[in-house]
Amino acid sequence: MKKKISILGSTGSIGVNTLEVIRSAPDRFEVVGLACGANVALLEKQMEVFHPKIVSVGTEAMALSLQQKFPHVEVLWGEEGLCALAQEDCAELVVCALVGAKGIKPTLAAIGAKKDVALANKEVLVAAGAVVMPEVQKQGVKFLPIDSEHSAIFQVFENHNRSAIEKITLTASGGPFLHRPKETFSSITPEEALKHPCWSMGKRITIDSATLMNKGFEVIEAHWLFNLTPSQIEVVVHPQSVVHSLISYRDGNTLACLSLPDMKAPISYALSYPERISTEVARLNLAKVKELTFLEPDHEKFPLLKLSYEVAKKGNVFPALLNAADEVAVEAFLKKQISFIQIAKLIEETLSSYSKSLPLSLEGILEADSWARRKVGELI
Repeated sequence: MKKKISILGSTGSIGVNTLEVIRSAPDRFEVVGLACGANVALLEKQMEVFHPKIVSVGTEAMALSLQQKFPHVEVLWGEEGLCALAQEDCAELVVCALVGAKGIKPTLAAIGAKKDVALANKEVLVAAGAVVMPEVQKQGVKFLPIDSEHSAIFQVFENHNRSAIEKITLTASGGPFLHRPKETFSSITPEEALKHPCWSMGKRITIDSATLMNKGFEVIEAHWLFNLTPSQIEVVVHPQSVVHSLISYRDGNTLACLSLPDMKAPISYALSYPERISTEVARLNLAKVKELTFLEPDHEKFPLLKLSYEVAKKGNVFPALLNAADEVAVEAFLKKQISFIQIAKLIEETLSSYSKSLPLSLEGILEADSWARRKVGELI
C-alpha cells in the first residue's frame, strides 16, 4: 500500500527534492496535499504531475485563480489553509518544508491530528521545541528529521545505548567564507554569500550557513530532538560535507553517518522509515574523496554560533527571539539594507534589549517572535 504524503512548502528546495524522491518510487508513495507561498506557477506544474486532492497557497486571490484552473482540487489559502492541509484525513505523513516560524502552527496541527511528521523546517524546534516535543510524546507520532545532520544522528542512534552517549558532533561545511579574512567581511555581498560550496538551498538557509547561524539553530534543534544538553552537542567544521554527524559513547566508540551532499538521501529515509528504499543518490567512494578534514569553528569570525549555545542554555522564549531576529536581519541583508557583519550585531542587540517575561507557551513564543521582529525593524 502506498504511503500518502502531504508536503508543506512543495516549491522550495526541500519540497522539490521530496517530490523527486516520490517520483522515483511511484509504487511506494502518493501525494495527497501540496502547499506553497507564492510560487504558484511551479505549484501548478507539480499538481499536473502528482494530482493532489488538496492544495494551499499564500493568498485568497491566488486560491481563486488556481481553483478556476483545477476545479476538482480543494484549494485553500493562508495560515488556516496550511493547518487544514496538515490535518487532512487521507495523509499519513506530513513533510514540513516551510521556512521560518510560520511552520510552527501547521506542524502542531499535523501532530494534533496524529500525523507522522518529517521535519525540514528547523525553526519549528528552534523557536517552539518546548511546546512541540511534549505534543509529539502526547500524541505518540513519529517525528522524523530531514536535516542531513539530524537525520545522520537519527540513523545511527542506538536506543538501547541512549544513556551511554557522551556527546554528538554536528558537522558544518564552513560556508563560502571559511577561509576569508574577517577584516573583509564588511564588504561581503548577498551574491557572494549565496554561493554555498556544497549545498543548493533556499536563500535564507544559505545566508545562515554563511554566518554559521544555521549550525547554531541545529544545536538547539538537536537539543530537543535527542533530549541532550547543549554541552553534549559539539560542532566541527568539515568542508567536504561527507560526514554529516557523529555519536560518541562513553566506551570510546564513535559512530558516524556518511554520504555525498545530496538532500535526497535523508529525505528518502524520512519518507520510507523504518524501511529503506533504493534511490538514485550518487554513492560515496572514499578513494575518490581522498581527504576528509575537520576544523574547530572560529567563534570570532562567526559569533552567532557561540550566541546560539548561550541562547540554548537560557531557554524559555530566547530561542524564538533568536530565530525571529535572524529572519528579519537576513531579509534586510538580502535586500542590501544592512551589511553582512550587521546581521550578527542586530541579533545580539535585539536579544540584549529583551527584558519582558513571557510564558513558555505557544502564545508566549509567538508574542516573543513578534516582539523581536519589531525590534530588529526599529534597529534597522
